[in-house]
Amino acid sequence: MKKKQEVQNIISWFSTHMEDPRSELQYRDPYSLMVAVILSAQCTDQRVNMTTPALLERFPSVEDMAAARAEDIFPFIRSITYPNNKAQHLAGMARSVMELYDGKIPSDPAELQKLPGVGRKTAHVIASVAFGKEVIAVDTHVFRISRRLGLSEGKTPLFVEYDLNHHFPPELRARAHHWLILHGRYVCTARKPRCTSCGLSPWCDTYKKQHPQ
Repeated sequence: MKKKQEVQNIISWFSTHMEDPRSELQYRDPYSLMVAVILSAQCTDQRVNMTTPALLERFPSVEDMAAARAEDIFPFIRSITYPNNKAQHLAGMARSVMELYDGKIPSDPAELQKLPGVGRKTAHVIASVAFGKEVIAVDTHVFRISRRLGLSEGKTPLFVEYDLNHHFPPELRARAHHWLILHGRYVCTARKPRCTSCGLSPWCDTYKKQHPQ
């Protein structure tokens, strides 16, 4: 388990250098965030942000999308990865929100996971970003960075999530999610991590193994 002082140093560094981290997905409300997060699976936020304006202009509300077929949604998201599946998920999600929650996106992660196309990670993103819930969403970036830093040795996203909940107090979990994602996108990248310019290297298990003193 990561030493408590090293975890505190990591938190302090992030708090100083990334004071107000936010999602890079563009959204205006829980519905538009839900659409964007479903589309973002294995796709860049940049591509999603290029796609959602026309999609949401055509289907501006849950009710509008619930009335659509997947075939109606597909032309708007054809440039996104797995457009057929995601069109099905969006149509099914909207219908379920209308049927189960009277047209309102639920805030509880467990309720969100009842919707088509919404797994644990997506549910936690919606709950955290849209509703301020104190949960951490573990995507590929969070999973990779947590293991590299030594915040977790978990081999599944769920185990990594448990370890992160141990390290980060509830009030920091929403921010920690964005800290780790943004660090993974721009510094600790998958193929060529920029270790020499990384401010977290003094407390990074991977860096210390590669550069023993």
